[in-house]
Amino acid sequence: MKIADMNWMQVEAYLKTDDRAVLPLGSTEQHAYLSLSVDSILAERVSVDAAEPLGVPVFPVVAYGLTPYFQSYPGTVTLRVETYMRVVRDILDSLHHSGFRRILVVSGHGGNEPAGALATEWMADHPGARVKFVQWWRGPKFLAKAHEIDPIGSHASWFENFPWTRLAGVEMPAEQKLVPDRAGKARLVGDEMRAVYGDGNYGGLYQRSDEEMLAMWRVAVEETRALIEEGWD
Repeated sequence: MKIADMNWMQVEAYLKTDDRAVLPLGSTEQHAYLSLSVDSILAERVSVDAAEPLGVPVFPVVAYGLTPYFQSYPGTVTLRVETYMRVVRDILDSLHHSGFRRILVVSGHGGNEPAGALATEWMADHPGARVKFVQWWRGPKFLAKAHEIDPIGSHASWFENFPWTRLAGVEMPAEQKLVPDRAGKARLVGDEMRAVYGDGNYGGLYQRSDEEMLAMWRVAVEETRALIEEGWD
């Protein structure tokens, strides 16, 4: 259930019997022909779909993350690492103050990885609290299902093209995009990034069937739900 659909008295009542919560982390950045909010949309939706049957509250997604490499794409918003760490820490502090002690942080953006290290540091300062950090799209079962469908897919390709991340009236290219192999090379940022990746797709087809995407989504939801239910010891 969404915190947006609750009042403080309902949260207080919930905390008398349970201390779990889910915090989605997203990003606002280029995703080729898809929404700039792909990472936020997916992180929040997989959290809500996973938590709903369990009655565990899901907080609003943090819609801005760490994405300095995409700044040459208009609409991208990035925070400084220091700013982001302070924001996530303040949110965790607030949840703890309310009474939440088991928090699943569900990230939809690879650049948000530093929040995982922060969560460990934060737990050291809050004995008895538990935080699990997960990049939902890196779940082993989800990745196995995705690779079963198509082994070539990454950022802004079919891999993130769900019915709820597409934009009305925007046509997807039909071909499979090929990108240069940059293994072992320095990370590109800004104009150099845009010069190499063009529209922003990191490689692969732009779209696959809804049937395939929904099959993948079901795996993601089940995998995320298991993280809410288990592994808090």
